[in-house]
Amino acid sequence: MTSEAITPTVSDRICKHMNDDHADAVLVYARVYGDKPEAESAVMESIDPQGMTLNVRINGDTVSLRVGFDRDLKDAEDAHHTLIDMLKQARAKG
Repeated sequence: MTSEAITPTVSDRICKHMNDDHADAVLVYARVYGDKPEAESAVMESIDPQGMTLNVRINGDTVSLRVGFDRDLKDAEDAHHTLIDMLKQARAKG
């Protein structure tokens, strides 16, 4: 079984899932990988093989933040595993 390419439709689905079910993880991505420890909240706007774009709330303002991956992702399944790994690494750092 092959996984789906990260198309705009797949990106929308991943973002909806992350924002609806894993908002805490999206905030961790902004704080740790986006180097915005002061972030109050974050919404995943899009994801592609090179990274994700987040809308981050800081001091009442919303800013767009790009978080790159350490390598190009192959497909949606790779994105799933990469996002989980990033979260585990961020939490391990404390």
